[in-house]
Amino acid sequence: MTPPSDLVSLSATALIRAIRDRSVSAREVMQAHLDQIARFNPAVAAIVSLRDPAKLLAEAEAADRDLAAGRWRGPLHGLPHAVKDTSPAVGMPWTQGSPLFRDRMPEADAPHVARLRQAGAILIGKTNIPEFGLGSHTVNPVFGPTRNAYDPSRSAGGSSGGAAVALALRMLPLADGSDHAGSLRNPAAWNGVLGLRPSPGRVPLRTDEVFLPDLSVAGPMARCTADLGLLLSVLAGPDPRLPLSIQEDPAPFATPQARDLAGLRIGWLGDCGGHLATEPGVLDLCERALGVMAERGTRVAPQGLGFDPEELWQAWRVLRAWLAGGALAPLWRDPRTRAALKPDAAWEVEQGLKLDAFAIQAASAVRSRWYAQVLRLFETADLLALPVAQTFPFPVEEAWPRAIAGRAMDTYHRWMESAIPATMAGCPAISLPAGRNPQGLPMGLQLIAPPRGEALLLAVAASYEEATGFDREAPPVLAGA
Repeated sequence: MTPPSDLVSLSATALIRAIRDRSVSAREVMQAHLDQIARFNPAVAAIVSLRDPAKLLAEAEAADRDLAAGRWRGPLHGLPHAVKDTSPAVGMPWTQGSPLFRDRMPEADAPHVARLRQAGAILIGKTNIPEFGLGSHTVNPVFGPTRNAYDPSRSAGGSSGGAAVALALRMLPLADGSDHAGSLRNPAAWNGVLGLRPSPGRVPLRTDEVFLPDLSVAGPMARCTADLGLLLSVLAGPDPRLPLSIQEDPAPFATPQARDLAGLRIGWLGDCGGHLATEPGVLDLCERALGVMAERGTRVAPQGLGFDPEELWQAWRVLRAWLAGGALAPLWRDPRTRAALKPDAAWEVEQGLKLDAFAIQAASAVRSRWYAQVLRLFETADLLALPVAQTFPFPVEEAWPRAIAGRAMDTYHRWMESAIPATMAGCPAISLPAGRNPQGLPMGLQLIAPPRGEALLLAVAASYEEATGFDREAPPVLAGA
C-alpha cells in the first residue's frame, strides 16, 4: 500500500487505479491533498475558496462506499479537483478575482465543470486568477498574488496561475484551465507542467453566448501526458446546447500513445523573424527541447510566418477589445462599479467603445487570411513551434513587464504575443516543459497542431516525455520539505 505521504506524488491515472483496485481509499487521497494544501498553499495562494475539509472528507468516504457497493462514478472517481475561478461551480464563490463578486454564489455549473462532477471528481475549491482573468499575472484584490512554484518571489503567470502552481506543488492531481492569450499555456510553462489549449468547440465552456466566435477555450493541465489526455477526455465532447461544438468522441484522448518521432516535421517559428522581443535564454531552451526531438529523427527547420505579425496582432487587439470589453461594459457603465475595475479592465472597455461593426469585420477578415496561411504552413510541417512565453517569470510585485530585452511593451498584454498565432488560427497548442534557466526559472516549448489535431499533440508529448521525463526536478520548496 502506498504511504499516505506519497500519494500526492502519484499521477492522477495512478491514483485512479489505486482507488479502483482499493489499494488506497478516496478518503486517504483527499486527506493527503488537504495536508499538502495546508502545508504549502498559505505561502503561494494557488487554491482559494477551499471548502470545509470535514465535508470534503465525508464526500470522499461516500465515494468509497459507492465503490464498495459496485458503483463506479466515472474516470475521476473520488479525485480532488479545484475549478479555475473564471468559471461557476455550484457551492463555491465565483469571484472572478473581483471584489464586486467576492460573495457571489452561482446557480449552475459551467458545462465543463458539470462534466468534472459527472466523471466523479470531488470539487474542493477554486484556483486563483488575475482579476477577470485579464493578463498573464495571477494577482487580484480578493485573494492577492499567486506565487511561482519554483521561485515564490516571481509571478505564476496566468490567468490559470493558481491551477499551474497547485499542480506543480502537488496540491492537486489535475487542473482545468482556460486560454485566450496564453492563459493556460503561459502558467504551465512557468511552473514546469503541461497545458493544452484545445480547438474551439472541443470543450464546452459557456452557454450564455453560443453563436459568435470566441477566442477563449477551456482545457486540461497536468504533470504528465497520460493525465493530460485523461482530463481532456473528460472535458471534451459535443454539447447539444452549443451548435459549434465538435461532434467527435473524446474517449481516445484518455490513453495517449507515444508515436515514433522519426520523420515528424516541425517548423520552428522562433521569434517570428525578430518581431517578438525575447529575454535571453528563452529561445535557447526551446531549441534545446527541439534538439531532443531532432535526435530521434524529427526534422526541425526554421519557418517564416509568411504573414505580417503586426497586422495579426492589431487584428487580435480589435477582437480582444470587442470580446473582453463587451463582457465588462455593464460594469464600466455603472459609476458605482467602474471604480472597482482594475485599469486593464477599464482599458479593454474603452478600447471597445472606439470600435464599430466594420472594424470588427475587418479584424475577422485578417484572422481568416491568417488561418488560410496557417493551412499552407501545415503543407510542409506537421507542427509549428514557438516559445510559450517571451520572458521568464518576472517579480511578483510588477503588474506586467514594461520591456523585454530593451524593447518597450506598448500594452499590458504585448509581452504575451507569442500566444496569439495559435489563438487567432483556432489551432490546438500545447505547452511542454523545456527546462529552466541558470536562475532555476522554467520555460515551455509551444507546439501548434493543425485544426482538431489534439491527438497528434498528445502523441508527440508522450514521446517527448519518454525522452526527457520532462526534467523532473521538483520545485525547490518540495525538495526542501
